[in-house]
Amino acid sequence: MRVAHVITRMIIGGAQENTLLCCQDLLRDYGDDVLLVTGPSPGPEGELLGQGRAGEVPLALLPCLRRAIDPWRDVASYRAIKRVLREFRPDVVHTHSAKAGVLGRRAASALRVPVIVHTVHGAPFHPYQSWMARTLFRYCEAYAARYCHVLVSVADAMTDLLVEAGVAPREKFVTVSSGMDVEPFLKAEAHRDRVRRELGFSDQHLVVGKVARLFHLKGHEFLIEAATDIVAQCPQVRFLLVGDGLLRNALTAKIAAAGLQDYFHFTGLVPPERIAPLMSAMDLLVHVSLREGLARTLPQALIAGKPVVSFDVDGAREVVIPDQTGFLVPPREIGPLTAAITTLARDSHLRQRLGRTGRARFTDQFRHQTMTRRLREIYQLHF
Repeated sequence: MRVAHVITRMIIGGAQENTLLCCQDLLRDYGDDVLLVTGPSPGPEGELLGQGRAGEVPLALLPCLRRAIDPWRDVASYRAIKRVLREFRPDVVHTHSAKAGVLGRRAASALRVPVIVHTVHGAPFHPYQSWMARTLFRYCEAYAARYCHVLVSVADAMTDLLVEAGVAPREKFVTVSSGMDVEPFLKAEAHRDRVRRELGFSDQHLVVGKVARLFHLKGHEFLIEAATDIVAQCPQVRFLLVGDGLLRNALTAKIAAAGLQDYFHFTGLVPPERIAPLMSAMDLLVHVSLREGLARTLPQALIAGKPVVSFDVDGAREVVIPDQTGFLVPPREIGPLTAAITTLARDSHLRQRLGRTGRARFTDQFRHQTMTRRLREIYQLHF
């Protein structure tokens, strides 16, 4: 088959890793002709396609395709996507992210591409936007949904959210878990002692990790607020924040104001292959984002054998199962967040049990080969 994937930008992020792995699988395992269409990736999040990570995946880089709304540039992007697709002549166009999703689906439909698929990694509209922005993005998603054959959700929660918002009928959706390379996480423990020494953690330290961009709605401020009580109850706890972003200075100042400098360690921006070794240094992972389709750090931690504590948002409850793989706590609630982390910090047997259950339950579900096989079955079904 000839398959074009269209995505706004290839920063270091879950949707982007998912897309790249699918392209590589289609090339290697199925012998498909693949084209990855994307815009540039400026900003502090990092460039996923750097250092040869794209492998043999053919790329079409469109300088005009940007995340921010810009009517003139968006018209140019639509024309550029349409031109590239016309030249490639795909059997399938699979779009990702809001901007590329709208423009790519419309362009593919205008060219009468046989199969048009869009993956919902996370809804572009949410309660933390203004009413006008939320209404606009909901309208755009409903408009674009008319121009595709299938909507793929990375979690059932995404389907529920978009159906309730009137984006598309439920029968147009199918859930396919976001794929990843699980092997580094299965083998992560081999790096534990070395990585902990490099980070300055001793055997006595209990390391609570968070993997996320230092950005709005990622919830770092809630973890910092909870840290004062956590440290008072469990002085051996240390916090490992993996990622970088616009809020680095503000978060550092907040930690200093609380007198917690000795308890927090920032790694800065790291390449994707560094995530598994860093997770090996953790004893548990915390996820306090206020919105996320299904954060891939949750299954990654579980596959690495680490229990998780998460705000109960979007798809988190589909992998964070109370008393089986971790703790779900109400969003923004500092008391329950503190209690969940201290409970795990004090009980090594509980941490091990939850981690083992998570690994056994989710390893195969989140293999990228499983994701690509399911997606290709969807392509064939509608071809």
